[in-house]
Amino acid sequence: MTEETPGFDEKPDVPSGASADDAEPKAAPSSEEAAAPAGDVQQTAALTAQLDQVRTALNERTGDLQRLQAEYQNYRRRVERDRVQVKEVAVAGLLSELLPVLDDVGRAREHGELLGGFKSVAESLETVVAKLGLQQFGKEGEPFDPTIHEALMHSYAPDVTETTCVAILQPGYRIGERTIRPARVAVAEPQPGATPAAAKEEKTDDEESGGTEEV
Repeated sequence: MTEETPGFDEKPDVPSGASADDAEPKAAPSSEEAAAPAGDVQQTAALTAQLDQVRTALNERTGDLQRLQAEYQNYRRRVERDRVQVKEVAVAGLLSELLPVLDDVGRAREHGELLGGFKSVAESLETVVAKLGLQQFGKEGEPFDPTIHEALMHSYAPDVTETTCVAILQPGYRIGERTIRPARVAVAEPQPGATPAAAKEEKTDDEESGGTEEV
């Protein structure tokens, strides 16, 4: 009698309750499948590095753009400031040439000679120069200011407490804050050694209010 040798057709024992598929051994993952997670990590790291480079380049370009915009704004302000200054200088030069004419108009008005057509022309001229920003200044009785007044005559007066413009020989003219010509004036100073009028009045008031005291 021959012995039966277990052949390849025999199936391994399968625990009860398990399916036939569970009994079959699972194949080991291939080398490509094992290397896949490592490749994804490297790819993610490479993308992150590229993203950081793009962000850095974007920040640099944004900074360059902001600096360029600031420089352009400063350039525009300088150009506008220079344009205004050039205009003011040109207008001031033109009006300076007209000041003798305005002086003649003023003298004619003081002497009652501003009549007829000459009066209309003079008034039109004064209107035009006023539109260009020309302003006249200088009044009798105002304190003397060497920055806007030019003293041509000097005297002493007992009724002033400080150096005062007592006569306007030629009015001054300005455009905005720019003085084209200072006002030419005659000034008076307090009399040396004299008591100012205000001090005299105050002293008189004190004497009157004192009266006599009862013993």
